[in-house]
Amino acid sequence: MTESIQAKEALFATLPAPWKEDLASSIGSQLKTLSRNLVVLDDDPTGTQTVHGVPVLTEWTVPALAAELDRSPVFYILTNSRSLDTARAEALAREIGANLQAAAEKAQRSLAVASRSDSTLRGHFPAEVDALAEGLGGGFSGTIVVPFFEEGGRFTIDDVHYVQQGEKLVPAAQTEFAKDKSFGFSHSNLTRYVEEKSGGRIRAGEVVRITLDDLRQAGAGAVAAKLEAMPPGGTAIVNSACYRDQEVFVSGLLAAETAGKRFLYRCAASFVRVRGGIAPRPLLSAAEMRSESTSGGLVVVGSYVARSSEQLERAVTLPGVTPVELQVEKMIDAGQRGEEIERVARQVNETLESGADVVLFTSRDLKAGHSQAENLSIGSQVSEGLCTVVESLRHRPGYLIAKGGITSSDVATRALGVKRAMVLGQIQPGVPVWRLGDEAKFPGMAYVVFPGNVGDADSVAHCMSLFRED
Repeated sequence: MTESIQAKEALFATLPAPWKEDLASSIGSQLKTLSRNLVVLDDDPTGTQTVHGVPVLTEWTVPALAAELDRSPVFYILTNSRSLDTARAEALAREIGANLQAAAEKAQRSLAVASRSDSTLRGHFPAEVDALAEGLGGGFSGTIVVPFFEEGGRFTIDDVHYVQQGEKLVPAAQTEFAKDKSFGFSHSNLTRYVEEKSGGRIRAGEVVRITLDDLRQAGAGAVAAKLEAMPPGGTAIVNSACYRDQEVFVSGLLAAETAGKRFLYRCAASFVRVRGGIAPRPLLSAAEMRSESTSGGLVVVGSYVARSSEQLERAVTLPGVTPVELQVEKMIDAGQRGEEIERVARQVNETLESGADVVLFTSRDLKAGHSQAENLSIGSQVSEGLCTVVESLRHRPGYLIAKGGITSSDVATRALGVKRAMVLGQIQPGVPVWRLGDEAKFPGMAYVVFPGNVGDADSVAHCMSLFRED
């Protein structure tokens, strides 16, 4: 298929009908037979956007991992590796992999491991996955790439990964995400994307393709046969246009794993829900999230993507909202940094304590460096400034929404001191809410992890309105 913009309705009308059988119950039986803990290394916190009742760890010592393996069939480890350069991301993946393997031996558990990354194909691939495999001791049958994410409008059809924009499907390489200064790419076809990101080490023609015909006409048995026939250390990509496609794929995957295969997964959030055997649940109500605090609510916006800026513009127009801007130019100037943080922290605290809501945001003029390392360094300095402001809060806010993957990760770990949180569910499709643990700065608080590229222009304002309801 030509990598061109498609009308979603017209393109979907050309596809074979999805598999008729609901496979959720049979997947549950397969999971019991296989009996492997699913551990998801998440390069930012947004990967929890399809699950509920699942813990998130921000530490990975062997004792902590062994304890979690004993009590949780599925859990996340928040690595925030997308904020790191490649060498540090590889070292971290290798370290966590080794600790996981040691913890599994200690707890006498078998593992299935996923590397969950941004669903618009950004991140350290395949370097991070290769390092993780090394840390885990190797011996994998291959790597499976599954970027389908229905809640965020991400579909793979005829090997081309699309991003939904309105009623159109745009090939991922033609979106702003592909122009990311740290993780850009030029191919929407996943076989060519794998070749590009591997520097040609993995040839497009060598990539195993799980097609929609496999998933919608041949079924799970055919999927299992393809996976079992993969050459050792091979790479497979998975097409999907709905959750039923994921069910058929996971059923075939589990059959192959039960037959002795062992794969690493590079995936978006939707795959985790199906592979983890987690049933969907309704969106969270305001009552399930509301705090007893009388202070105003706080929204922290660090993401620079166009969607985030649109949402920011709408959010600050809500009645009773005070916008507070953190100047990026001053944050990367050592002489002005301290004074700027002090000014912003004072304004945020005073406004929240008056009962008004605050939208804290970074200035929208993105400062670019000359290399990936420089860009990541600038992002780190700005995120650290936001975290210092949140860390300075004198009272628990009425609610806290963090906009952007790296921003929400840094706020959780650096500013709030989170070690373990529980995913309550979603406030909107693709927008997870955590209940913070007792060790956090604000124990038990509901924390909204709002991905930078999810939702429409009114989505953040809508979330704020839910918390502001009487």
